[in-house]
Amino acid sequence: MASELLRKKLAGEKHYPRVLMLEPLHACNLSCVGCGRIREYADTINKRLSVEQCLAAVEECGAPIVSICGGEPLIYPDIEELVARILMLRKHAYLCTNGLLLEKRLHGFPPGDRLMFNVHLDGMEATHNRLAGREDVFAAAVRGILAAKVAGFLVSTNTTIYKDTDMHEIAVLFEYLTELGVDGLMITPAFGYQALQQSESDGNGDLFMTREEVHEKFGKAKQLLGRFRLTASPIYLDFLCGKRDLPCAAWANPTYNVRGWRAPCYLIADDHHETHRELVDATDWDRLGPGADPRCEHCLVHCGFEPAAVLGANRRVRDVLKMAMWQMT
Repeated sequence: MASELLRKKLAGEKHYPRVLMLEPLHACNLSCVGCGRIREYADTINKRLSVEQCLAAVEECGAPIVSICGGEPLIYPDIEELVARILMLRKHAYLCTNGLLLEKRLHGFPPGDRLMFNVHLDGMEATHNRLAGREDVFAAAVRGILAAKVAGFLVSTNTTIYKDTDMHEIAVLFEYLTELGVDGLMITPAFGYQALQQSESDGNGDLFMTREEVHEKFGKAKQLLGRFRLTASPIYLDFLCGKRDLPCAAWANPTYNVRGWRAPCYLIADDHHETHRELVDATDWDRLGPGADPRCEHCLVHCGFEPAAVLGANRRVRDVLKMAMWQMT
């Protein structure tokens, strides 16, 4: 993984990807209130990429990590083959799922240190079921997590923090997930972006936060959540708490789906390109980010800004030391 990134850097490439956001399909077995994909891709919701198209995108961009998302990837008919072939390419696969089908489909995957299941949970049972729109989602996700851990898989969770989220409930959730043996806890703020404007007319507009509201909420909760095994780097957590700024690193996390290479980023779709090279060359990356594009003003996305956190940490010695200590613990 490191050698591929080093090769690109030595070749003089400035914008080389760290994580490919691969969306084999956008169909899902849920309609969560915070999901933009089911609105953005309503006209292609029943289309899907072939395994060969997915693998071509993986090889084309060369990112060492492939985050398989969507939609719900576990309803993709060939998900087992896709994951197996991604692992054969010596990539790290990160399968993002709501967990409804995890227990049922586990047998088709090989446990190992390059495959991780990432299960979305936004609160304890009543809260998560309400946000997911079904009464059985939390219980099914927990059964999937337990089955995956028993079978020897790496499992993490992703929790979205909304404006009305009770952070003490999140602490209880994290205690519970820690007891289940979850390997890491991802956390991300719910901020409004282009595809979620429809949520306002759906009556869900008050779920999303401005940048200032995110800083206030996470600043107050930092000590409460600090004892848990968060996968977010300390640089990114400082960013969430408003203690520092980070540049946009959207180029580090390209998205590929049924329409092509999404431009310019995971959250904004001005266009879709046929090739990754076209995406890189046609995008003015300096015009993105807070203060540059008004659509980016409240963006604190974890997958986009974590590479920015790594890049930003290289600018200050104390950040390098902070990241090193975090890696060792």
